[in-house]
Amino acid sequence: MSGACQKFLTVNPKADVSRDVLFENESGFKDALVGVYIQLVDVSSYGKTLSMGAIEDLVSSWDANSMTAAGQLGLFNYKDQQVESILSNIFAHQYQTIANINAILDKIDEKKAVFSPGIYEIVKGECLALRAYIHLDLIRLFGPVPGNVKSEGRLPYITTLSNAPVLPIDFNSFSVLLLKDLQEAEILLKEVDPIVSHNIEGLKNGDAPISDEFMKHRNLRMNYYAVKALQARAYLWFSQPQKAYDAAQLLIMSFDKAGGKKFRLGGLPDFERADYGLTCEHIFGLYDFELYTKHLDQSLIKGRDGTMVKNQLYGATGSDIRELKLWEQLMVGYQSDYLFKKYQKPSEVGPIKDFKQIPMLRVSEMYLIAIETAAQSEATVLWSEFKKARMLNGISLPTDPLQKRKLLIKEYRKEFYGEGQGFYAYKRFDASKEEIVFIPVEATVNYTPPLPKIAGAGLN
Repeated sequence: MSGACQKFLTVNPKADVSRDVLFENESGFKDALVGVYIQLVDVSSYGKTLSMGAIEDLVSSWDANSMTAAGQLGLFNYKDQQVESILSNIFAHQYQTIANINAILDKIDEKKAVFSPGIYEIVKGECLALRAYIHLDLIRLFGPVPGNVKSEGRLPYITTLSNAPVLPIDFNSFSVLLLKDLQEAEILLKEVDPIVSHNIEGLKNGDAPISDEFMKHRNLRMNYYAVKALQARAYLWFSQPQKAYDAAQLLIMSFDKAGGKKFRLGGLPDFERADYGLTCEHIFGLYDFELYTKHLDQSLIKGRDGTMVKNQLYGATGSDIRELKLWEQLMVGYQSDYLFKKYQKPSEVGPIKDFKQIPMLRVSEMYLIAIETAAQSEATVLWSEFKKARMLNGISLPTDPLQKRKLLIKEYRKEFYGEGQGFYAYKRFDASKEEIVFIPVEATVNYTPPLPKIAGAGLN
C-alpha cells in the first residue's frame, strides 16, 4: 500500500487537503480502497475480533477462565470492564472504517473523469457494499433481536463525511438505507465485475485476459455475487424471507461458462487437502497474510479431548466431515487439548495450499437461507445437497416448523464455528439458553449489548 494511503487512514474528516491530494487520480482511489480492506483484516475487526475472537467468545466457542474477558463475554456480562473495552473498540473501529469508506464516496462522483472504463463502478460499488456489510454487523451485534424491535433508534447509518454528530435512527430506517446501498452497489457492479463473466479460478491464476491486477482475485473483494449474498443475509435479518430466498437462490444457481457452479459446496476432498476454511465456498473472503502466525499460540481450543465437541456440537454422528476433520487432539507436555484447525497452518504450504482466507460470505450460508425460506419440496432438495456435502447420513429435513428451526440453529452453529456467525444466528432465532451449545450454567442470555459510552452523544 502506498504512503499516501497510509496517511489517508490516519487523518480525520477535517484533513481536506490530504484527501484532495490522495483523490486526484485513479491510483489514489485504488489505494484508499485497499486501505479499507487492510482495516477490515485488522485484529480489531474481521482479522480476529469479529471472526474467531470476541464474537465467538460470546457463544463460548473456546475454553476460557471465567475471570478473563473471554469468560465474561461467555456469561454475557456486559458490565465487566474488559468486556466494555472490547465492545467499545469494535464500535469505534467499525465506524472509523465506515468514515474512511465515506471519504472515498465523498469524492468519487466529482472525480469520475479520472477513472479508466469500469473502475469507477468497481470502486464505488465495493465501497457502498462494504459500508452496508459493516453496518449490518453493527446492528446484528448492538441492535435489537429482529423479532423484538422497539420504535426508538439505536444506531446511526452513516452515509456522509461530517464533523457534526450523527444520531441513531430506528430499525426500519436503518434497513432502508442499508438495502439502498446494496441495490446501488448491485447495479454498479453487475455489468463490469470480471467475476460475472470469468471463471473464478481463471481470475486467481491469471488465465483470465485481465491486465489490471486491481481487477483480479475478485473473490477476495466485495464483488457482485458478494453483494447478492449480503442481500440474502440482510433480507433475512430484516424479516423479508422471500427476498432473502431470491438472492440466495441466485448464488446457488450461478454457473460459469463451462457449466460448473460458480460457488460449489466443499466436501471431504477439500478438507483432505487442508482447505479447512473451504475456500471454494467463499463468495467473499479476506486474505490475511498473517493468518497462520496469529494462531501459533493454539488458543482455539475446546475441551481436553473430542468427547464434548463430538457429542454436544455434532451429535456424535461419526460421519459429519466437520466432526471428523476440523479438530485434532493436541498434546503439550502432559496436557491434552482439542484444537480447532480451520485457521491452522497446513503441514505443507505452497501455491495450491495457500488458504489464508477469512470467510466473510460462503455459499453454504446461501443453502441454509434457502432451506429456511423455500417451499418444503424445494427445501428438501437443497437440504439433500447440503447434507451430502457434509456427510450427514440419515438426517432428514423436518416438515414441522419448530423442528426445522431447531435443526437450522444447530447447523448454523456447526457450519460457521469460528467464523463469527454463531452469535448472530442464535440472536436471529432468539434461541433459548437450552439451545445454545457450550453455554455456561451461570450465564444469563442477553443478545443486546449496551451501546458503548462513546456512542452516547452521537458519532462524528
